[in-house]
Amino acid sequence: MTIRLPDFQGGFRAYEPREEPFAAASGTPFTSRTVFSAAHVVADPFADATPDSPAAVDWDATLAFRRHLWSHGLGVAEAMDTAQRGMGLDWAGAAELIRRSAAEAKSVGGLIACGVGTDQLTGPATLAEVRAAYEEQLALVEESGAQAILMASRALAAAAKGPEDYLEVYGHLLRQATEPVILHWLGPMFDPALEGYWGSSDLDAATDTFLQVIAAHPDKVDGIKVSLLEAQREIDIRRRLPQGVRCYTGDDFNYPELIAGDEQGFSHALLGIFDPLGPLAAEAVRVLDTGDAKGFRELLDPTVELSRHLFQAPTRFYKTGVVFLAWLAGHQSHFTMVGGLQSARSLPHFARAYELADGLGLFPDPKLAEERMKNLLCLYGVTQ
Repeated sequence: MTIRLPDFQGGFRAYEPREEPFAAASGTPFTSRTVFSAAHVVADPFADATPDSPAAVDWDATLAFRRHLWSHGLGVAEAMDTAQRGMGLDWAGAAELIRRSAAEAKSVGGLIACGVGTDQLTGPATLAEVRAAYEEQLALVEESGAQAILMASRALAAAAKGPEDYLEVYGHLLRQATEPVILHWLGPMFDPALEGYWGSSDLDAATDTFLQVIAAHPDKVDGIKVSLLEAQREIDIRRRLPQGVRCYTGDDFNYPELIAGDEQGFSHALLGIFDPLGPLAAEAVRVLDTGDAKGFRELLDPTVELSRHLFQAPTRFYKTGVVFLAWLAGHQSHFTMVGGLQSARSLPHFARAYELADGLGLFPDPKLAEERMKNLLCLYGVTQ
C-alpha cells in the first residue's frame, strides 16, 4: 500500500509507509546524562476560542503526554517555548500548567523543571517591573516543588540599556533562588524579540556577559541551556563553565554530537525535538549509559534530518510539526493548537514530516498514522 504525498514542486510522490514501529521499552532514569524533553500542550478542540483568546487546554491529554515522557525515563521541561509560551499560551495558562504538571510529577516520581519568565507583562516595562515579574513566576515554580528555568525575557530585552542591566537583574534573581536554577539563552531564531540578549548582538560579547552572570553565582546555577543552533559556540561556552555547572544542549540541529561529547566534556539535554523523539531518544541515551557512544550515534544521528526539517526557518513555528506528529502518533485525538498555530506550516512540510517520522518508526500504530495523514490530505483536496 502506498500514499500520495505532495512534494515541494507542486507535484506528488508515492510513499510506502513502514509496517513496524521502532521498539522501545519503558525504562529507569539515565545514569550518564540528565535529559529533559520540552513538552507541548494539547488544545481543547471543542472550545469556542480564537487565536487572540486565552488558551483552552485539554488538561487530561496534556498530562497524559507528560506521563508518556516520564515512562521512558525522560524529564519534562514544562511551560517552555515548546508549550507555545508567548505564542498562544499566556502566563495564566502557563501558571496552571506548571501547577498541574508539578503535581503530576510528584505523583509518578517524574523529573520536572519549569520555565520562569516575565510574560505577564504585556507592554513596555521598567527594569523594576521586569524583576518583579520574574520574582512572581519564580515563587510559583518554587512553591510547586519544581526546578526553575530562568528563561530569556522579551521585556528585559526591550528595557535593558546594556550588559550591566542583565547582570543586575539576573544577579538579583539568583540571590533569591532557594535552589540552583537553569539559565536559558534562547536565540532570536526562536524568538525575534530576543535579538541582542545579554546586551549585545555580538555573540562573543553576549557570551562574556552570560558567563559573567554564572561566574558571580556558580552555587545558584545548576546549568545552562543554550539554544543558538551553533554547535561550536555551545562547545566553547561549555568549556568555560565553572566546575559543577552543567550545559544542557538546546541545539535541535546538532544534539547527537553535543550529547555524545568529546575528550573535554559533553552536554546534557533539554530539547524540543525530544517531544516527538521521546522513546527513541531514551533508548539512545540508555545505550550511551553503557559507554557505547558509537551505538548512541547510530540510533540518534538518523533523527537529525527530521529535526532540521521541523526546526527550519521560521524556526519558531517548529511547535506546529511537534503537535502534528503527536496527533499522528495517537497521543491526541486531533490536530488543533492553541492560538490556531496548526496553520503555521504548509501541506508539503507536513507530508515530509510524516515521511521522515514514519521512516524512523516513531508511530506506535503506523496504520493509524497513515489513516490520519490521508484524512489531512483529503481536507486539502488530495485524493488517494
